[in-house]
Amino acid sequence: MQPNCSHLHNIQGSGDDSSSSQSAHAARLSGESSCHHSGDVRIQLNSAVGEARENASSRHSRPGSQSRSHGHAHSEAGGLNDSTPDSEEHSSSSLSELRYLLQWLHKSISLGIGLLTTYMYANKSIVNQVFLRERCSKLQCTWLLVYLTGSSLLLYYTFRSQSLYYSLIFLNPTVDFMNFWEVLWIVGVTDFILKFLFMGFKCFVLLVPSFMMSFKSKGYWYMLLEELCQYYRMFVPIPVWFRYLIGYGELDSVLGWTLGILLGLLYLILKLLSFFGQLRNFRQVLRIFCTRPHYGVTASKRQCSESDDICSICQAEFQKPILLVCQHTFCEECISLWFNREKTCPLCRTVISDHVNKWKDGATSMHLQIF
Repeated sequence: MQPNCSHLHNIQGSGDDSSSSQSAHAARLSGESSCHHSGDVRIQLNSAVGEARENASSRHSRPGSQSRSHGHAHSEAGGLNDSTPDSEEHSSSSLSELRYLLQWLHKSISLGIGLLTTYMYANKSIVNQVFLRERCSKLQCTWLLVYLTGSSLLLYYTFRSQSLYYSLIFLNPTVDFMNFWEVLWIVGVTDFILKFLFMGFKCFVLLVPSFMMSFKSKGYWYMLLEELCQYYRMFVPIPVWFRYLIGYGELDSVLGWTLGILLGLLYLILKLLSFFGQLRNFRQVLRIFCTRPHYGVTASKRQCSESDDICSICQAEFQKPILLVCQHTFCEECISLWFNREKTCPLCRTVISDHVNKWKDGATSMHLQIF
């Protein structure tokens, strides 16, 4: 047993060089139960083995901490990646809406300037031709008729894919009715087209010879056409706006469906009130058109001579002189033009008419019917 013990001590002395020899010593010491000095050796070997285990555990713990740190980093990166698409999607949608609004403004402004210029030119030309009475130019009236017709056809041909002419017969054009700007655009364009249409009818009346229709009768036709135009323009936007308001809410939900129905009904109620408010004026215009009221009686030669046979309005000889109730004499056409704007006598300011006969001069209202 002695040589074995000394051999073990020698092995212990040389076992400090490497960790592999220490593990071998530990295995041998566990098999040698007869060595009495093995306790010291076991203590040193156990400490070495403990250090080795600590080193191994520290080596094993480092990858774990690194994996945890990597996992935390990946989770943070994942959170950032999740939030990044939302922000990018929001910014892209905002940019797309802004881009669409700019395109709509560019289209609407350029088209609106063209439509407004056409309206102002045609309206002023028609008023001037009506003022000239029998001296109006038939060529100018024909040119206005062709110009208005060509402008309307060119507009409908340019936007033929949207079928804008459907609005004229109370049908829905092929536009996005969920887009407010598209609905506003189609209603504005249709309103100008209706103005052009009735201005063309006035050009037809201007082209009628005087022996078939007198100047006074033409004035009543201008007035009736303008009232019909305003009434028709009031009804045309109803289907377009009603469809937009019905689909304004999200129809897949009960709240959205209810909101759309309420908005549509509110719009119809407001239009109904405006209809009854305008009905009184239309009935009065229709009564004037049918009765053709006279402002006085035909003046005699003596009454004309009392006024020196000169009309106070046109400063020329009387043409079909009319004696008013205030005993002042004027040309029939001159006093008819005067009462298109006024209710009183041009000289004494006596009230002669109870109603101003607007639009008898061939003018077209500048009011834009949006709703």
